[in-house]
Amino acid sequence: MPHNIRRLVTLTEPQAQALAALLIDCVEGGASVSFMHPLPLSDALAFWRGVGDAAARGERGLLVAEDESGIVGTVQLVLAQPPNQPHRADLSKMLVHRRARRRGLGQALMQAAEQLARDCGKTLLVLDTASADAERLYTSLGWQRCGAIPGYALLPHGGLCDTTYLYRVLSD
Repeated sequence: MPHNIRRLVTLTEPQAQALAALLIDCVEGGASVSFMHPLPLSDALAFWRGVGDAAARGERGLLVAEDESGIVGTVQLVLAQPPNQPHRADLSKMLVHRRARRRGLGQALMQAAEQLARDCGKTLLVLDTASADAERLYTSLGWQRCGAIPGYALLPHGGLCDTTYLYRVLSD
């Protein structure tokens, strides 16, 4: 299934709705991405509207992956960092709809995020994940594991999960 990845600098209401539906799908599927199940649509929309505002201010890079039915994936770069870390960005909320997984979309989103980081002058990326599948993807793309923190967060349906931190030094 072909897909297109692009950066959103502003977020329309239909895009916010589509991203909210994507987030809800991922949380329903058990993804530990800061939200608990059931995730109300109003909370998901508020989150994405905030991300859209940050993207419009240039504080976040927001990438979306679309197929013929609309948005099926997303990833963010938190570009705004403290003054002593202008070279760094945090990779955040890499989400792929359950119906679009295992088709290379996660890899494509990660590669697009890394290129966006380079374009923004970033040379170091950091992320955390509670997913062993995601960790395998990240390490296959050259990310380095730093370590894990046990019992870091709650899973969407309850119960504690560990979080693994990874980094990637970007080359030209």
